[in-house]
Amino acid sequence: MEDKLIPICASDAVAEGGKGVRFAVAAGSYDTTGFVVRYDGVVRGYLNRCAHVPIELDWAEGEFFESSGLYLMCSTHGAIYAPDSGRCVGGPCRGGSLRVIKVIERDQHIYWQPDEFIRPVQKPEQKSAT
Repeated sequence: MEDKLIPICASDAVAEGGKGVRFAVAAGSYDTTGFVVRYDGVVRGYLNRCAHVPIELDWAEGEFFESSGLYLMCSTHGAIYAPDSGRCVGGPCRGGSLRVIKVIERDQHIYWQPDEFIRPVQKPEQKSAT
């Protein structure tokens, strides 16, 4: 699975310090979202889950940066994260970090790569009956 690249969007959909792009993922046994943003010219991917309380960060779809465009911010409790590492640098997340999702930018497109925890969402017909 580690070699599999899953498309997210065209490269020009993610502007420096601007609006991010959300995408569907499964994290453990839960369907949720990941997101990509561009910071310092590099596309970064994270699980859309605050390290303080496991809720989505964006205050409106794709709005992850605070007003200066220098930090990612949880809209609910104000936790502040360094966009280049996902490390908490202020607020209630107390040294936590966002969960990194490996992303690759190639041929003017952005892709994400599943790992042992973050996987593609299964379509209903793919899920096993229990």
